[in-house]
Amino acid sequence: MRFEDVYRELAGKKYYVFSGEDLCAFFPKAKRSTVKQHLSRWKKSGFVSSVRRDLYELTYPGSYDVPDMYLANKIYAPSYVSLETALSHYSMIPDVSMSVTSITAKATRRFKNPHGLFTYRSVQTKAFCGYTIENHNGFDILIAEPEKALVDYVYFKTLRKAKLDIEALRLDQKKIRRLDRKKLETYSRLYGINTKGILNDHL
Repeated sequence: MRFEDVYRELAGKKYYVFSGEDLCAFFPKAKRSTVKQHLSRWKKSGFVSSVRRDLYELTYPGSYDVPDMYLANKIYAPSYVSLETALSHYSMIPDVSMSVTSITAKATRRFKNPHGLFTYRSVQTKAFCGYTIENHNGFDILIAEPEKALVDYVYFKTLRKAKLDIEALRLDQKKIRRLDRKKLETYSRLYGINTKGILNDHL
């Protein structure tokens, strides 16, 4: 298995982030043990870098500008970007999240790699919804709708009956008031919370 062939296959399919299983699927004649050996050697050579266990990113012959939000989807699936990262993306809060925050139907997890910190909060399967697909420079990203991102955030901030510090959050009231009220109510019911009541005058 030559790296040139692997690169041509991955780049042609825009698999800039891939797993060992992906390589086995693309090269069915290759043994799993051989694929692992090649990946280890290519990692040492700087051709690929490790994003998490058995998940790699092409780093040769150059950078592919893979968005961190796309990486978040790939690192721990199924998941979609939400909470502070999505709120910042929609300019609903002024601060940029220090980590990429996501919602998952699996267990809560955190991952750290050269790209930064990736945080995943767990919800029940029924609440794993309200996301859409956005294309960022050719990469399809699963991200919460603005309404779901806000409801996800309010839910986790008040999960243990903590009072939400509205002033500290610095919500953009104009953007909040443009949100779809029906969607807010629908998503709020999934968690059994009253988002409108919690946010008081912001809605």
